[in-house]
Amino acid sequence: MKRLLSSLLIFPVMLVFLAGFKADTGKKPAEGIQWLTIEEAFAKIQKEPRKVLIDVYTDWCGWCKVMDRETFRDKAVTDYINRKYYAVKLDAEQKETIKLGDKQFKYLAQGGRGINEIALALTNNQPSYPTTVFLDDHFNMIQPLPGYLKAKEFHQIITFFGEDYHKKQDFESYKVKTYGTLYPSK
Repeated sequence: MKRLLSSLLIFPVMLVFLAGFKADTGKKPAEGIQWLTIEEAFAKIQKEPRKVLIDVYTDWCGWCKVMDRETFRDKAVTDYINRKYYAVKLDAEQKETIKLGDKQFKYLAQGGRGINEIALALTNNQPSYPTTVFLDDHFNMIQPLPGYLKAKEFHQIITFFGEDYHKKQDFESYKVKTYGTLYPSK
């Protein structure tokens, strides 16, 4: 009986306590990378040019998941990408046709797994997952980079392309001479 009474007393106290918390209906700044579809990025670049970073992945790719969990959650990486790029997540095995302007990219069935033509184009017909593809602000290829990248190395790469250092010096010189002076804490 005492337990029942104390339970009945605790319930209203908890209700009063929980009622003090109200739902935040205001918009919070989004956390993480602001991913777009490739069609959305293509439309945005027409109005407001910006470089494009494309994460070409598959659902079965283990290293893609590690990159999502680690690299793409690093604060310096997410902040820089959101500021400098339109970020695109592209499933290489997407079955829906992708339309970019007057071009169409279709799914090609290949045995158990297929591939979308756009994934082949973005990886120079050498699909590998994950592959990070960099496009300039006119949607022209800068470079695809296959493989998993840790956050620090990825930050070096996104700043190298994001600040157009790829037009001035090779990546090794940038890493050794320039990156450390720009980002001493990384």
